[in-house]
Amino acid sequence: MPIPTALRNARLSKGMTQKELGQRIGLPQSHVSKIESGGVDPQLSSLIEMARALEMELVLVPRKDLPAIAALTDDAPAPAYRLEDEA
Repeated sequence: MPIPTALRNARLSKGMTQKELGQRIGLPQSHVSKIESGGVDPQLSSLIEMARALEMELVLVPRKDLPAIAALTDDAPAPAYRLEDEA
C-alpha cells in the first residue's frame, strides 16, 4: 500500500480530520490533503510526524524481505482457497 494511502486510512480509522492531524503536527490542512493525495513530495520529517501522530512508524525494509513483512500484515493477499472448517 502506498504511504499516502496508509496515512489516510490510519487517519480515517482514528476518526481524525485532516485539520486535526495538521494541528497535531504543525501543518495546514491543505498540505495534509496534498500529502494524502500524492500531490506533493513531502519531506521525510513530515511523513514521520504524520505517522507518529497516527500511532504508526515508518520503517525501511530490504526489498527481499517485503513478502515476509506483507505476510505478517493486512497487506497479505487472501488465500485462493479455504478449508471448510476455517473461519
